Amino acid sequence: MSERDQELRESAAEEIKKHKERVESDPYRLSFHHMPPVGLLNDPNGLVQWNGTYHLFYQWMPFDTGHGAKFWGHYTSEDLMKWNHEKPALTPSDWFDKNGVYSGSAIVHNDLLYLFYTGNVKDENGNRETYQCMAVSGDGVNFEKKGVVVELPEGYTAHFRDPKVWKQGEHWYMVIGAQSEDLQGKAALLRSDNLYDWKHLGDITGSGENELGSFGYMWECPDVFRLEDQDILLVSPQGLESDGMDFANTYQSGYFAGKLNYDQAEFKHGDFRELDRGFEFYAPQTTLDEKGRRILVGWMGVPDQYEQSHPTIEHQWIHCLTMPRELTWNGSQIIQSPLEEMKEMRGPVLMHSSITIENDQKAVRGIEGRPVELNIEFERLDDQFAIELFQYASISYKDEVLTLSRPHLEDKTKTEFRRVPLQQGLKQLHLFIDHSTLEIFVNGGEEVFSSRIYPQPEEERILFTSLGTSTFSVEQWKLGGYQWNDE
Repeated sequence: MSERDQELRESAAEEIKKHKERVESDPYRLSFHHMPPVGLLNDPNGLVQWNGTYHLFYQWMPFDTGHGAKFWGHYTSEDLMKWNHEKPALTPSDWFDKNGVYSGSAIVHNDLLYLFYTGNVKDENGNRETYQCMAVSGDGVNFEKKGVVVELPEGYTAHFRDPKVWKQGEHWYMVIGAQSEDLQGKAALLRSDNLYDWKHLGDITGSGENELGSFGYMWECPDVFRLEDQDILLVSPQGLESDGMDFANTYQSGYFAGKLNYDQAEFKHGDFRELDRGFEFYAPQTTLDEKGRRILVGWMGVPDQYEQSHPTIEHQWIHCLTMPRELTWNGSQIIQSPLEEMKEMRGPVLMHSSITIENDQKAVRGIEGRPVELNIEFERLDDQFAIELFQYASISYKDEVLTLSRPHLEDKTKTEFRRVPLQQGLKQLHLFIDHSTLEIFVNGGEEVFSSRIYPQPEEERILFTSLGTSTFSVEQWKLGGYQWNDE
């Protein structure tokens, strides 16, 4: 451990200690979502399972609630319910990452854990340099940096980052989010035989390619994997204009499905589809666990989207990660489902038989509070149906469109909306509500909304409204949350 690395670790630990009481007194702290101990959290990094233990790293700025020279924070768990908060895995302590240990991924090879990340560097004039770097661990807690393994290829600006590494056949591959010199977003592919020496193969797709037309000036946080007979490219393009109900956030996250030709570095794919329709979702990353499940975690935030208006800022922290989700392919799209382990948080079920509401608003006895899980199955919807959560957020359905609304975080006099069409109608809503988060799985996970919510802490009411006749059943579980063990 270098002297600079030790200094940064000690400074971060002091920052946690300094603000511990202030952070933990926040009523918006969460029960079953990963948060920073202080400061800012953003992208999930290095999601992997190794020897039965899940490792979840995250971008962390301990010294501010704004962005800056990031660390890699680190959580571990053997069962996805009991989480250990480990010491930071990486700090911005070397010449090749001095302005930030930026996002990346993890792989297991020869019983060692390898981390790949982007080293962010800025010179005295603020000009950006970018390096793809590697670190290795034999115990999953202490990491030795191996330095730079990929320098910037020709044809790109220094916006070249977020390496995701995987093995296909006899070779290792790396996909990197990039910006071409003509300022178009790209997904660049590299190949290696030994994890140290990498050959740039070209762009597999990007803005201006594969009949996409103009599709963003930068693509961040790419991820490539296979579901059934489909190759999937997850990516977070920046620079898309809103289009009706689509692309409503400042930046988007979604996927292309198709066929990746590794030899030609070419990805033939269909249209881009957003993964999540909520107010806060970005930079998702996946891993294949030892049970064969493709698990996704995303950042419940969006860059440059009124981040400093979140009220948790007053308590010296901001942002969280989504619940982990399992991804499957239904023949035409990705389906997202809460992991089976999430059921272990449940208390006794409060069950109701069919409930009918006709031209009325009503509470359902016992359906209230948070953290809570609600499963709502619809038998009949005549006209308009809505759920009001804690006099703050609303989920409404009318004319085959599902809408989530909440007060605008920046201008409380306004209401903001996120919408999605449901061509097959509304059949089911599965809600997970934490103290300041809302995740909605629609129709078995065909659509998902992830959002932060900030109702008054003492407000617990959940109200159901129907114009016309609505008949539905509700299951509710009070949720106990994760078990946290801080280092």
